Amino acid sequence: MDYDKELEQRRHEEAVLQFEHFNNDDALALGLKAVEIARERNAAVVLEIEVNGIERFHVNLPGTNGRQCMWIRRKANTVRMAQISSYHAGQILKKNGGADIAVAWGMSRDEYTDLGGSFPITLKDTGIIGAFTCSGLTEEGDHQLIVDAICAYLGVTL
Repeated sequence: MDYDKELEQRRHEEAVLQFEHFNNDDALALGLKAVEIARERNAAVVLEIEVNGIERFHVNLPGTNGRQCMWIRRKANTVRMAQISSYHAGQILKKNGGADIAVAWGMSRDEYTDLGGSFPITLKDTGIIGAFTCSGLTEEGDHQLIVDAICAYLGVTL
């Protein structure tokens, strides 16, 4: 894998996929867009949007279980701490020889993960205010479902 190219793609996604505003109505509309995409893909996923530590949207689609909720928490924690998508964090660690998140960044594996599936909710000119997280697919699939939902919601093509 060309990690330099992948890391550039993650930086591009995070720079482009930012919001002018984000309130409860936005969380609901974005969450429902992700549900629509997940259903089109027959994806059994859990989706969650949290803003400033408060859950604004959560759904467990058929076929999911409690393990996905545990991964949601860990992935979102990584976004809040690292201030980048959890997939981006994992790719940084892989580029650096596959370093363990606990060793490289001092982040407990019980509370954080370097697996993809959580994306920062960033307000332009403000910064990261929350995380949009998916669990149930591969880490690439979780990440891409969220990116595709945000692109569709914002009317953006990457």
